[in-house]
Amino acid sequence: MSSAILECSNLTKTFGAVTAVDGVTLDIPCGSIVGLLGPNASGKSTFLKLCNKLLSPTSGEVRIAGYKPGMESKRLVSYLPERSYLNDWMKVCDIIDLFADFYPDFNKDKAGNMLQKLNIKRSDRLKTMSRGTKEKVQLILVMSREAQLYLLDEPIGGVDPAARDFILDVILANYDPAATIVLSTHLIADIERILEQVIFIKEGRIILNKTVDKIREESGKSVDALFREVFRC
Repeated sequence: MSSAILECSNLTKTFGAVTAVDGVTLDIPCGSIVGLLGPNASGKSTFLKLCNKLLSPTSGEVRIAGYKPGMESKRLVSYLPERSYLNDWMKVCDIIDLFADFYPDFNKDKAGNMLQKLNIKRSDRLKTMSRGTKEKVQLILVMSREAQLYLLDEPIGGVDPAARDFILDVILANYDPAATIVLSTHLIADIERILEQVIFIKEGRIILNKTVDKIREESGKSVDALFREVFRC
């Protein structure tokens, strides 16, 4: 049995003349925190959507725990999209109940604990919240599932810098170490400390796939410094 939770073979997605994901072949192991790192429009979100069957590949394939994306794989995956999908009129408590009804693996106690740590009230309506607070609520919902694979698309993009470390600590404290997190972002310095493996993606192609320890050993640089060098930030 494969030790990889996510496997891709020549995964490709085109939109007309544009190739968003270009022949991606990789394995992501169980029990790891992986950074999917690249500038805007590098293919990060398209890749995660392919893994979650929100898009279908043009060619190649992706498998989650051996399953093609579909009903079986979605039971194992908790996905945070790049944009909010929650209705503004809803209260936090209503959303918690909705997720608990929809997902058998949703842990209401875990959700309540994270809400308390982030000072978010169950009675609050989304329409009264800032963008950053809405993103915190959505992240809480995703991390409250007992999933095997978490696919997080820019989870700290709309959150103020002072809150980022706290949110990352909440992520670390509320997932099973046997599970895998794939975290897409371009804010490398903010998330580097929690990463075990990094994947650099540029124009839809994987240009680097290494452990953080190997990068530091071989290059003598931090992941952020290497990212800036490779992408000339």
